[in-house]
Amino acid sequence: MADFVKAGDFFFSIAPDERVFMLVRHAERRHITPDDPDFGAHVGLTERGREQAFALGKVIPAEGDMVFFSSPVGRCVETAQCIGKGRAGVARAAGNGEAVSDVPRVEPLDCLAEYFVRNYDEYMKVLRAGFYEGICAWLAAETAGDSQVASRVSQDAGAFCPLAPRSEEMLEMMLAKGTARFNIFATHDAWVVPCLTHFCGMRFTPQRWMNYLTGMAVVTGPDGKVPRRIVPVTGLETGWLEF
Repeated sequence: MADFVKAGDFFFSIAPDERVFMLVRHAERRHITPDDPDFGAHVGLTERGREQAFALGKVIPAEGDMVFFSSPVGRCVETAQCIGKGRAGVARAAGNGEAVSDVPRVEPLDCLAEYFVRNYDEYMKVLRAGFYEGICAWLAAETAGDSQVASRVSQDAGAFCPLAPRSEEMLEMMLAKGTARFNIFATHDAWVVPCLTHFCGMRFTPQRWMNYLTGMAVVTGPDGKVPRRIVPVTGLETGWLEF
């Protein structure tokens, strides 16, 4: 099974003619309480989270343009902005004439807030009953090897879309939206974990989850259309959280 590659090592390996489309979980956030009425939609980054995202930006090569997309939720937008600020300093120091604004423009994408949700009311029930347990149960059914059973479970549960086709749609969306050499899509663990499961064969449990500022990077040639490789990447020391 694949494991996470540190972001510095990953970006160092990128060839001059390659483009990157990175789907990444937001950086460290403040705590979400079980009785939170909107399940943390208003919860922002910690100071350490902002520093984490800034540090990730500093390992992205200076050569080439960069664009940012995000879930409209504030902590994801802030993550993308901090990554951009970190990379802007690198680009400026290297004399890169591309846009290096200290406050990069981030395009909010509603789909990044709930990409795999089939029925929002049912999804909220899953969150309340046990977020990690619910996501893992759905993924276990989808990867059990019986497509008919997986399809039935998805339909019966009502909360989620079928894993494989929706993951492929996520990839297609990223490749279509990303117009730069480096394309950052900041979102939530609930939507990065399914993509890592589908594309990289990774397995998660309620006791072993993905870390903040972790995700997958899709590498293409200069046309940005055909993936050359898909790599699990983390901006931290490890891509795993142990509970």
